[in-house]
Amino acid sequence: LSRETRKMPADLNGTWDIISNENFDAYMVALGIDFATCKVASMLKPRKVIKQDGDCFHFQTITTLKNYECSFKVGEEFEEETKGE
Repeated sequence: LSRETRKMPADLNGTWDIISNENFDAYMVALGIDFATCKVASMLKPRKVIKQDGDCFHFQTITTLKNYECSFKVGEEFEEETKGE
């Protein structure tokens, strides 16, 4: 689609708190995440903060263990690092 005809999604700005994480352990196992990390991660209750400015997005995931941030522009390739260092 051309830039003129591409429609942006609904406004996603806001702060989002997880309510439940059913089957999250199985999801992490399928991703190849080790047992100990799965157990710790399944106990976390992350908060997601989304800031949207047109077609630019900034995501923050906030937990008591580790925070994570990601920014991108719709339609542009970007790299995302999801594993700890």
